[in-house]
Amino acid sequence: MDADDLDWNRTLREQLEFHWHHQLRARLDGLTDDEYFWSPVPDAWSVRPRGSSTAPAQVGAGAFTIDYAFPEPTPAAFTTIAWRLGHVIVGVLAARNAAHFGAPAASYESWEYAGSAATALDQLETQLDVWLTGVRGLGEAGLRVPVGAKEPYPEASMADLILHIHRELIHHLSEVCLLRDLHLHTTSATNGATR
Repeated sequence: MDADDLDWNRTLREQLEFHWHHQLRARLDGLTDDEYFWSPVPDAWSVRPRGSSTAPAQVGAGAFTIDYAFPEPTPAAFTTIAWRLGHVIVGVLAARNAAHFGAPAASYESWEYAGSAATALDQLETQLDVWLTGVRGLGEAGLRVPVGAKEPYPEASMADLILHIHRELIHHLSEVCLLRDLHLHTTSATNGATR
């Protein structure tokens, strides 16, 4: 196949869709609230009921806020599944969906963070659907368009942004899966279960 005949838009979408359907989505099924909020280390950043955080800053529009600090501490804070999903939903997807695909405005400060695992997974699937629909709508020519002032690297192409977003999703959601494994093995060992 000649590179000129390759459907780059489909190829970029399939990079994420394959990973989502064959590796990630099934690993997220059954995510419990205990796992969602579980902190394997003291002072991990998370999503918490408003007013209950000890992080340097907490933002969010609803009953739950997300922990953060600016500048980010060194070393970076350890983060829970709730925090990682909040980051992916808002900072990786919803803000980009708003900036590039006409979705409602979204920011860490204005978001209503999920108070349960089920709500977070619903938010994730919704934002992922908007993202993939938006990418599909770019066609081939839209992949070459510069992202513009809405992004830190305005001269980068939409294809560059898509690759970046897909890397972010794959690595953060893989971290979520690893934390689920750690939770299972830690709580199984604590409860006297054997494997």
